[in-house]
Amino acid sequence: MHDGITLERQGIPTVSIITDVFIPTAEAYKKVMGFSGFPYLSCEHPISNANSDQLEERAYSLAPKVELLFTKGALA
Repeated sequence: MHDGITLERQGIPTVSIITDVFIPTAEAYKKVMGFSGFPYLSCEHPISNANSDQLEERAYSLAPKVELLFTKGALA
């Protein structure tokens, strides 16, 4: 979150992706950084022991949302 917010403030488009167990932390961090509207994506936790098929599935499910954030700046 820190890197994504920092880069966005420098005018560099980013998409931050976290695992779902870190959503409360991400929400708090957005407020601490003064960027409560910062969009991010989440996927199922954990990823460290996910096999390549599971990672590919998560990547494919996130790809359209990543594209929206890069092209529209929002998920809607």
